[in-house]
Amino acid sequence: MSPLVTDLQDAAKAASHRVRAALGQAGGVVPVVRLEGPIAAPAMSGGLGRGALNLAGVESVLRRAFETDDAVAVALALNSPGGSPAQSELIAARIRQLAEKHELPVLAFCEDVAASGGYWLACAADEIFVTTTSVVGSIGVISASFGAKELIGKVGLERRVFTEGDAKHRLDMFEDVREGDVEWLHGIQGDIHGAFREWVTSRRGDRLGEDPALFTGEVWIGRKAVDLGLADGIGTLRGVLDERFPDAEVETMHTPKPLLARLLGGGTAVDGAGLAASLTTGVLEGAFAGLQRRGLWANFGA
Repeated sequence: MSPLVTDLQDAAKAASHRVRAALGQAGGVVPVVRLEGPIAAPAMSGGLGRGALNLAGVESVLRRAFETDDAVAVALALNSPGGSPAQSELIAARIRQLAEKHELPVLAFCEDVAASGGYWLACAADEIFVTTTSVVGSIGVISASFGAKELIGKVGLERRVFTEGDAKHRLDMFEDVREGDVEWLHGIQGDIHGAFREWVTSRRGDRLGEDPALFTGEVWIGRKAVDLGLADGIGTLRGVLDERFPDAEVETMHTPKPLLARLLGGGTAVDGAGLAASLTTGVLEGAFAGLQRRGLWANFGA
């Protein structure tokens, strides 16, 4: 479905809400925004698949949700194993900005996984609900890479690196790991972990338990997450919304996904060879993306 068609449909729905409100027939609207998949910056999202979450990709759908006529609340349907801390923070901050601007409560509903950056997003809500089998938490920081020092020797390659500045070259996958580099990385991870803790603590407040394992990167299932104060209750999106807003219309907000434009690299025209190259590149990227996505989800048994 094209972005134009989606925008026209949203406009028509909004007009319908206004008419019903004028006639005294409206029970309000609860827009639902789906936040699903790994979280990655736009320039890096190819490595995690085309469906990676970032602020650029969700900005428009978030605005449409909060600007919906007759909205009485906004619901977030969450299913994410995490990813970029920066994009997690940006999306969560934008949700709070819009919620405060439009004075709307935000409810988050965790599905399979809301872990690491996914839980960062959940904390943007005023209330968090989980199912009895949702995996929640992972308030920590992880960095992973590969070492290929011996590989380049086997294929006859020589690594050449020239820098100005002692700190310019770190953690090269084709060199031995240096102790100083690891200490530097741990320092960065510590700062990010501290920011994560502050965010969770500020959002959950006195609802948060005192279990020392809360900020170790551990995860918990449904009811235990509620007991620890990571979530407010057990419930599904439809179940909770029907109980809270029995007369409201639940409306899923769709994010436009121009697949053809992505395949063509954003160009207006392409020849046969260019299209073939784009498709071939897409297949290769897709293979690597699948491995990376699988690895992220597998961390939480999903």
